[in-house]
Amino acid sequence: MRVNTADVNPRMAQLEERKQQERDLHDLIRGEGKGEARYTANKKYYSVARDANVRFVREWLAGRVAGKDVLDYCCGNGETSLWLAAHGGNVSGIDISPVSVQNATAAAAERGLRERARFVVMDAEQMEFPDDSFDFVTVNGVLHHLDLDKAYAEMSRVLRPGGQVIATESLRHNPVIQWYRRLTPQMRTPWEVDHILGKSEIFAAERSFARVEVAGFFHLFTILAVPFRNTAVFRPVLRLLSAIDAIALRLPVVKWQAWMAVFVLSDPKKAGAAGPSTVAVRG
Repeated sequence: MRVNTADVNPRMAQLEERKQQERDLHDLIRGEGKGEARYTANKKYYSVARDANVRFVREWLAGRVAGKDVLDYCCGNGETSLWLAAHGGNVSGIDISPVSVQNATAAAAERGLRERARFVVMDAEQMEFPDDSFDFVTVNGVLHHLDLDKAYAEMSRVLRPGGQVIATESLRHNPVIQWYRRLTPQMRTPWEVDHILGKSEIFAAERSFARVEVAGFFHLFTILAVPFRNTAVFRPVLRLLSAIDAIALRLPVVKWQAWMAVFVLSDPKKAGAAGPSTVAVRG
C-alpha cells in the first residue's frame, strides 16, 4: 500500500537554525553546481565503501523488500530509494533538502520508477506519516545530523509491529578519523562533528526498539586504499586491505575503531507496550 505524501511540507519554512544549516548545506552540495570542491573533498573516501557496507546492506534488503512499504529516511538524491524500488519495494523517500528531493524525483522519472518511488520534503524528527506506515526503514549516514532520541522515536512510530530499521553510520571512536573531521569543518555543519555515533548512541535505540543488533563493522585498513582510487592497482590493493579488515574487525576492541557500522533495529516499541530489550553485537 502506498503511503500518501505531498511534494512539499509547508512547515519546512519554520525550521530552527540547526535544521536550516543542514538544509542549506545539502542544497548547496547537491545543486546544479554541486557546490564548491572544498565542501565535498571527503567524498574520495567513499570510493572504498561500495564494495563492503553498501553490498552488505543491499544483500540484507534484497530478499525482504519486494511488495513492502519502505521509508528511505533522509534519502538524499535517492540512490537507495531507486535501488529499493527496482527490487520491488514501494518506497517513500524524505529529505530536508528540497534540491535533494527534486534530484531524486527526476532520477525516478528517468528510470521509470515514479510509481514505486515518491519523494517529499519533510522534517525527519517530526514526520507526517501515520503510525504503522512502513515495513522497513533504511538509513544511510544521517543520524548524526539529527536529534537522536527524536529520530529513533519517530522511526519506531512509523514502523509496523515487527518492522525493522537497517542503518549505516560513521563511528566516532577512531581518534585519527575524528581528528580529520575536526580538521575539515567546512565539510559539515557545526552540529554534525559533535554528534557522530558511538557505541552508547547506537545502544540508545533500546528506548524505542526491543532489539538492537550491530550487524557489521566496515573500513579500517581499507581507508589506506583511497590514494590509489584513480590508478590501475586500486582494486587489488582494496581486495588485500578488505581481507585484512575482515580479520581485524572481528576483534572486540579493534572493531569499534572502524569508520562505519551497520546496525539493525527490530520490534519497535509502541506506546503503552512493555517488554525487555535485547542487545546483540556481531562482527
